[in-house]
Amino acid sequence: MCGIAGIIGLESVSDAPCRISKMLQRLEHRGPDASGIFEASNAVLGHQRLSIIDLSNSGNQPFHSQNGRFTIVFNGEIYNYRELRSQLSDYNFITNTDTEVLLAAYMRWGNKCLQSLNGMFAFAIWDAERETTFIARDRLGIKPLYYAQSQGAFVFASEVRAMLASGLVEPKLNRSKLSDYLLYQTVHAPHTLIESVKMLMPGHYLEISDNEVNTHQYWVPWQTPHSDRDEFKVKKQVRELLTSSIEARLVADVPFGAFLSGGIDSSLVVTIMSQVMDRSVDTFNVSFDESEYSEARYARMIAEKYACNHHEILLKPDDFLNSLPEALAAVDHPSGDGPNTWIVSRETKRQGVTMALSGLGGDELFAGYDLFKRIPEIADKEWLLSFPKELRSLVAWIYKTYKPGMPSEKMAQVLTSDYFDLKHLYPLMRKVLLEPQVSGLLHTKSGGNAVFETVANWEEFHDFESLAVLSRISVAEMSTYMQNVLLRDTDQMSMAHALEVRVPFLDHRLVEYMVHVSDELKFPHRPKRLLVESFQDLLPNEIVDRPKMGFVLPWERWMRGELKSFCEERLSALGEHDAFHAGEIQKLWSTFLSSEKLSWSRLWPLVVLSDWMMKNDVQ
Repeated sequence: MCGIAGIIGLESVSDAPCRISKMLQRLEHRGPDASGIFEASNAVLGHQRLSIIDLSNSGNQPFHSQNGRFTIVFNGEIYNYRELRSQLSDYNFITNTDTEVLLAAYMRWGNKCLQSLNGMFAFAIWDAERETTFIARDRLGIKPLYYAQSQGAFVFASEVRAMLASGLVEPKLNRSKLSDYLLYQTVHAPHTLIESVKMLMPGHYLEISDNEVNTHQYWVPWQTPHSDRDEFKVKKQVRELLTSSIEARLVADVPFGAFLSGGIDSSLVVTIMSQVMDRSVDTFNVSFDESEYSEARYARMIAEKYACNHHEILLKPDDFLNSLPEALAAVDHPSGDGPNTWIVSRETKRQGVTMALSGLGGDELFAGYDLFKRIPEIADKEWLLSFPKELRSLVAWIYKTYKPGMPSEKMAQVLTSDYFDLKHLYPLMRKVLLEPQVSGLLHTKSGGNAVFETVANWEEFHDFESLAVLSRISVAEMSTYMQNVLLRDTDQMSMAHALEVRVPFLDHRLVEYMVHVSDELKFPHRPKRLLVESFQDLLPNEIVDRPKMGFVLPWERWMRGELKSFCEERLSALGEHDAFHAGEIQKLWSTFLSSEKLSWSRLWPLVVLSDWMMKNDVQ
């Protein structure tokens, strides 16, 4: 796990090594163990290393092929590198790193090597003979890769801040994507909040030569169909695939453990780890409250059942509050979430751990969110569309009037919609604010609905429509909320502490299998039914039937109290930007302060955005 940077095309770029050095300084937190720069005729590559596999200096990067033709900078892990190494037996390996195996695989198979990789990765390979560059990102978007074409050069890095540090990228706000951010608390790839910076899409690679950049897609989630319909066989396969995924992610030459919240996903990861490891699992639970709402007792239950070396870290809410400025300083690209991951990662790293497994992805694959029930239920009521729209609008108005709040506003939009299909229902379910609120906040015109466009783009693949409804929702979840909020926040907030997080639920083999499982077997009549029943001998009922929680933090009280001036300063600064209506921001803030009708989570993304713009001098 590392940070990478590069500048390709040096004809119009002066002091490229110096620029890379500045970029690496912004990435040092991602890889504090070693730093390196490689200069070629028309490219400069940089690398910050966090040592996980083969801790010797021979694994430092940029890493060169023995003939000197190829140079690689690589961020991530290739979990099946030992298997690939055995397939490349005629290659004379000089290290025990997955980096060298990755480079050898590319030298042998070219871009087809991507189909053989099982891992999380973003890497660039410079070919000195052809003066070309190959850049790729993993299938699910676990590791980030940002890029820009500016001043005649192609610039890339693991973080937006490193891109800005190059001096080749202007810190100019991407106004056309502000509506995307306000609607969904993030900006969806390939776009970012910096106008000229894009994100390489998951499952894609770039080929760069002579200032020509070509993009190719090498993976879709449903590319490996199966016809398993027998319930026993499906459960057996789910069990084998998840167990295999976890086993593959236990390869490391540094101390490691697992996040343990006490929920189904993290509990299952720890349970399987305890069965396949030859030592006790180090588990980490951070809680802020010992009340009846605390998750700590559930985590403790699993830790005791499987004799884990459990680290229960109890923090007072004020401890978190005092750390909030530092957590916000770690934000590379803003979203409405992140500080929770920052605090968990900090406390885990303080225990001497460099890598941790997480249960992220279980909800997306196994229908863990309420919308997996709600969308099919609404779609089944398509007969409502036969009623005149005027009548449906009246019912919607009555519903909003007598039951005010965001859920009612969304249901009103459903009632007045012309379609009850996935590409119309799913984007609505994921909104943080609605279009009228966003339009009131912005001077700039909407840049369209990125979530709608993402789902619509998948529908262009003829075989997407053949997937069951829940599988299509899973693909939508993985392509939007998971990639652009959960994974992005997990990466930036864990790497702020040089902590690598591995996500076994996002093994591509498990993902490919699950998207072809029928709704009949997957429907969550109880929480994540298929997953639970595949491992029903391992999880206590108390874990399976417990309410879904998460950190219980007093955000409402903080934003009205201890954080009030902090929030007001940033909202005021945002109002001074000519992209925003200051009066509408103040109106939204006043509504929050005076009533319970507006959740803190609707305002917090605005605070984070303003703080990020101030810290990074975004104009």
